[in-house]
Amino acid sequence: MKSSSNIAINHSNLAETLTPQTISDSKNEINVMSYNVQVGINSARLHHYFTHSWKHVIPHSQRIVNMNHIANIIQQHDIVGLQEVDAGSLRSNFINLTEYLAERSKFPYWYHQVNRNLGRFAQHSNGMVSRIKPAEIHSLKLPGIIPGRRAIMAKFDTTAEPIVFFILHLALTGRARLNQLSYIAERVNDYKHAVVMGDMNCRPSSHEMCMLFKNTSLHEPLEENLTFPSWKPQHNIDHILVTSELKVTNVQVDTQRFSDHLPISLKINLPDSVSLISTDLN
Repeated sequence: MKSSSNIAINHSNLAETLTPQTISDSKNEINVMSYNVQVGINSARLHHYFTHSWKHVIPHSQRIVNMNHIANIIQQHDIVGLQEVDAGSLRSNFINLTEYLAERSKFPYWYHQVNRNLGRFAQHSNGMVSRIKPAEIHSLKLPGIIPGRRAIMAKFDTTAEPIVFFILHLALTGRARLNQLSYIAERVNDYKHAVVMGDMNCRPSSHEMCMLFKNTSLHEPLEENLTFPSWKPQHNIDHILVTSELKVTNVQVDTQRFSDHLPISLKINLPDSVSLISTDLN
């Protein structure tokens, strides 16, 4: 179901003074980033999972300081997919962290998607901030034994076929991920130009990722994008996948540590004669 009415657009002076233009000043290039921000906790050592575990429940002053650092990292991009943000609960001082990052980094458009609603105690969410206004936003329910995981599907119009972004945070078990990526593969195959990005909790060589590559035209531009854990990266579980006609340059992993994951970014070049169209949803 079309859910563009749920797109959160910042109508403050910031939104009025910004135009939906890409950082690159080109309508056929898009700077993209995916970042699991760990609710702004900034685990820097293995033992922090235990000594900082209270920060998943209780507010603390360092969270916003850390989110400000994250805002500085993401602001050089056009579309950013966020995982492990909070939509406004006790632990975040009732601040919607996606909205906060959008305002801090001067993104005129943002959207959050609550995956697990624990009321005032936690609002586990995915998020997206964008300098380009999407034509549509959909919230997709991912299959799983434990309900709640979802994917953001954002469609951006071009002068030809649309480019569609899927932002997700997959389950911890292989069987659940296989089911979730099978579902995503069906959605991806509806579009010629698609980008799938997020914390997928699995490597490119995993059974579930091989299934995704086999059943779609998606591929990963960089194999060894080690992003986890941030203090000693050993695993490439954060991914930005693109369909075959999308050309990619500037694939990078940012080594600044403000989460237990490192962010991954790249530049997407649309095919010749194809350019973005900023769509007015009102």
